[in-house]
Amino acid sequence: MTDAPASVQVNGLVKRYDEAVALDGVSLAVEPGELFGVIGPDGAGKSTLFRILVTVILPDAGAASVDGLDVVDDYLEIRRRVGYMPGRFSLYPDLTVRENLEFFASVFGTSVEAEYDVIAPIYSQIEPFDDRRAGALSGGMKQKLALSCALVHRPRVLILDEPTTGVDAVSRAEFWDMLGELKRGGLTTLVSTPYMDEAARCDRIALLQTGRLLRAPDTPEAVARSFRAPLVRVRATGERAALLGTLRALDGVARAEVFGEWVHVTGAGEDAGALALRMQRALEGQGWSEVVAEPVAPSVEDVFMALMSDPDPTAEVNHG
Repeated sequence: MTDAPASVQVNGLVKRYDEAVALDGVSLAVEPGELFGVIGPDGAGKSTLFRILVTVILPDAGAASVDGLDVVDDYLEIRRRVGYMPGRFSLYPDLTVRENLEFFASVFGTSVEAEYDVIAPIYSQIEPFDDRRAGALSGGMKQKLALSCALVHRPRVLILDEPTTGVDAVSRAEFWDMLGELKRGGLTTLVSTPYMDEAARCDRIALLQTGRLLRAPDTPEAVARSFRAPLVRVRATGERAALLGTLRALDGVARAEVFGEWVHVTGAGEDAGALALRMQRALEGQGWSEVVAEPVAPSVEDVFMALMSDPDPTAEVNHG
């Protein structure tokens, strides 16, 4: 954290679409040079928040600033200072890689040559395909082209809306490696994602659901540590849906959720070791085979699921 003014400041933002509330009093702050993640599922309000910040839509209430500029009063200057990568691939599919880059550079009164040092770490990976039409690129290459176009005018703030949705795991990891390099160069980046595993790559995260922050933004490690209940993961041979139902019906189980090949079980009134032993004995007693039940360290996803089902009314929320 620094003493400098926030690069992005959001205070009580509200946005409605007819009767639907997309943002309900959201407040947060992104510090200069920070890689800040907004984590939440589809429909959480992530895209609405980002579209307000890049001055595409207006808020109904509240205020927001980017690089010290008001999103309503100073929208033209904000557009010059922000690099934006929307959720859907928005480049021109019939133009080549090079033509797309040249077009976006020209919009901001510059050129690919003048800004080559900024985009080179990313652009160099797709430069051999300069003559290929953008629509014919793979998902990972489209990501790199879109990011290059968002950086070509040397933005002060980079805003990326679900940039890794729909691409393979390797491309996702490569993309986050690129964001890490940009962070090391001092660029402030605000990124949204529905993937909880990507939260660990951020300096701080905000958990957003149905237009509200579920808790105060914090580091991924601090968010995970806020999970206080005993937690175990369980696996057994058989249908996972049936296993989930069985676990939810056992005494002392506050919550059970599927996490990949495991089911995470939250208990109450006993430590995780005792809970794991009790779960194993109960399942084996009901005929389940190859049962594995063991304590597990909570993740950001565990916290998110817990807050969705039973928000702590004493938790500090909606503060940057």
